Amino acid sequence: MKVLIAGCGRVGALLATHLSLEGHDIAVIDQDRGALSRLGAGFPGTTHRGKVFDRSTLEAADIKHADAFCAVTSGDNSNVVAAKIAKDIFRVPRVVARIYEPRRAEIYRRLGIPAVSSVAWSANELLAILAHPEVTVDSTFGDGEVRLVSVEVPLRLDGRTSEQLAIPGQIMPVAIVRSGRSHLAAPGTRIQQGDIIYAAVTPQSADQFAEMLAP
Repeated sequence: MKVLIAGCGRVGALLATHLSLEGHDIAVIDQDRGALSRLGAGFPGTTHRGKVFDRSTLEAADIKHADAFCAVTSGDNSNVVAAKIAKDIFRVPRVVARIYEPRRAEIYRRLGIPAVSSVAWSANELLAILAHPEVTVDSTFGDGEVRLVSVEVPLRLDGRTSEQLAIPGQIMPVAIVRSGRSHLAAPGTRIQQGDIIYAAVTPQSADQFAEMLAP
């Protein structure tokens, strides 16, 4: 897969390094020579100096053949402009932008640009860890509006069914791991002490889920 990364800050450099190690064809754009030096002499991709929304710079980075475009500069405006150009002018199939201001993320999504708000995501992750240290947050969706969490089933819930832990629109048991093997939490599935249960929960229902599974 050919991926163009607009911005070579810490996130852009890390993303470029990981993707190149996976064998992808990576091109990185940044107007700061010092930022591009983060990639090191052994970086197998290509680097291009210039503005991330400049047409000639994008064409030099071969955006016409790109499969994906990631806008991860330090400026929200630069990210959305670059992402819109990649999506609407060059028709790049996959386009995503990083957004600092959480309130803008939904606006960009309405423009057809998937956006990740690093501020909102980080805040939600920290709140989850502080509020419920006994519950492991395995993944988050969007800006953290839905979390996939896991916790060990205590003795007092032994023999209960997975749907007894469900609350429509708030908590949905997804999978159960028992003795190293996993299966979906289908209706009627009984849980046992020591099982690890995975559930999709909203932040508003996190307290209730933690109380359900408290020892």
